[in-house]
Order: sequence, then C-alpha cells, then structure tokens
Amino acid sequence: MTTLTRPLSWIAVGALALTSLPALALEPFSAQYQANYMGVQAPGTMTLAKADGNTWKYSLDVRSPMATLSQNTVFEEASGRLRPLSSKDSSVLLVKKRNVQANYDWAKNQATWTGDIKPDRAGPVALKPGDMDALLINLAIARDLAAGKPLKYRMVDEGRIKQLGYTSEGKEKVTIAGKSYDATKVSRVDGNKQQIVWIVPEFPVPVRLLQREGGKDALDLTIKSFK
Repeated sequence: MTTLTRPLSWIAVGALALTSLPALALEPFSAQYQANYMGVQAPGTMTLAKADGNTWKYSLDVRSPMATLSQNTVFEEASGRLRPLSSKDSSVLLVKKRNVQANYDWAKNQATWTGDIKPDRAGPVALKPGDMDALLINLAIARDLAAGKPLKYRMVDEGRIKQLGYTSEGKEKVTIAGKSYDATKVSRVDGNKQQIVWIVPEFPVPVRLLQREGGKDALDLTIKSFK
C-alpha cells in the first residue's frame, strides 16, 4: 500500500525443481503474529476456519490505536486448487480509510470489485482455473512448497491480472516460541517493491512475511504462536 492497499499482494512463489507430492489437507488454525505495519507496532492474527460445505474463510487482522488492517477470503478447494469465492479488504491508517469487496463468480468465470476502488479497476475480469486473490496466494505458498509443486500463480486481485514468481534464497534458521526451525526463504522483486517469505514445513502458513517498498519496510509479520 504506498499507502499499503494490499499488503499481501506480493506473496507468491516461482517454480522450484522438486518432485510433486499430494497437497496437504486443509486444517483450521490460529496463528499469532507480531506486526510492524507502516512503522506501527501491533499484534496480528491469521486464521483459517471451516465455513459451510466445502468452503473456508482465511483471515488476517492487524489492529492498533494508529492503524488497522483486516483482510479475509472465502474460498473452496476445487480439484486440489484453492479457489476464491469472495473477499473483503479494509484498512485504516491515521484518518485514511479504505474498503474493497470482491466477488469471484465461477459460473460466469469473472471477478468484480466494489467499494473504494477506481472504476477502471472494478472489472469484470475474466477468470481462469487456478486464479487466486492476493491473500489466498499467501496460504497456497506454504501448502504448495510442502507438496513440492511448481509455485507459480496468476493473481486476479483488485482489477489486475499478474503472473507472480519468487526465487529461492536457500535455508535460514528461525526461532518460534523458543524452538529453532529450518526455514526456506523465498523472495520476489517487482520495481521498487520486494516480498520476502520464510516457510517452515511444520507450519501451514509463512512464519515471517516482509514487504518492502522503496527500500523501506512496509509490512513485517513474524509468527509468535500457532494452534
């Protein structure tokens, strides 16, 4: 968001040459993070909850007296893929507010957006199998890396279509709740923006997400606990 409009829109990974394994089964979870959002320290929560039938709700919330960020995506698992159905994105930084809602209509194969969004970004945008929104790609990274799948994604988010890919930066030790883990570090650069993601096999979500814009940290999420 330069104001940070979609902080997790960078989270997607390039192909890694690994043997393909079955995708991990989805399981509900709640992860607590320490967040630094546009220079403001705040606690963050990332959750996955079962909804009706084959649908799930994946959410990120960061709240402090100075800034709040709330994102959620309702999705389903279709042919092993995570398919978005709808999403909501709201943020408040000082006095600046923003709210955007998305609808992914797979019967019509099109996505549309309403709320605080420019008319030329409201859609409709044609959907293809495998398309995801920005937040859902965050969940797919850990799942697909664990399965050894090629981690390239087509992001359809806020009226845009983007092909996203990260490169591997090797392994790095991380500490979570006093325990050391081996994390795979991947990153992506696009112009003046960079996203760095740390993945640990024992966790279904990134253990750390760092987004930088213009050489400065814009969003830094570090996991503190998981259940």
